[in-house]
Amino acid sequence: MVNKIENSSSRQKLPSGTDANIRKILSTLPKEHLRGLERLRLVDSISDPRLRNTQLKQTKLPGLYHPRQGSQPAWIEVALDVLLPKDAPLHKRLIPRLSFKANMAAVIFSLVGQHHYLTLRHSVKKGQLESSIRTYTERHLKKWNEQEHTFRARLFKPLQPTFERWAQSLQRRAKKGGRNS
Repeated sequence: MVNKIENSSSRQKLPSGTDANIRKILSTLPKEHLRGLERLRLVDSISDPRLRNTQLKQTKLPGLYHPRQGSQPAWIEVALDVLLPKDAPLHKRLIPRLSFKANMAAVIFSLVGQHHYLTLRHSVKKGQLESSIRTYTERHLKKWNEQEHTFRARLFKPLQPTFERWAQSLQRRAKKGGRNS
């Protein structure tokens, strides 16, 4: 279980209720999946000696999972500059701020999914790891979203199968269109 949420970033002002939102996000996950995770650290950007400088410059990582090493337990690092950019025009700062809770939930679910599949589930092969983590994230994000927006979830629940069929047919059309080009 994640015992500590540390704010190691230089930001003085985070969106209101960030700590409570993170605890709420973590409470939707089963306790067995959080076993072995000690802390969640909020940082400005991720700088890890295991990553090459060229990798960091090309892609800004929103989060990083640090597995257990010796006596040090596993922990999670989340980069706030990726989720809430500082030096950008107003519209590029406003949109990420509006979707901050959902983006934070997606990053946390994917990192906990990595922890779950790397340490607790030994039946998953390395080739299946990425797809397993993606489905884990989608499943828990959907569950969290239903808890977060109860009225909207109940309102659109009967229409959801229709929307999913439409999405599948659009994906098939896009694949056919991509092959013909």
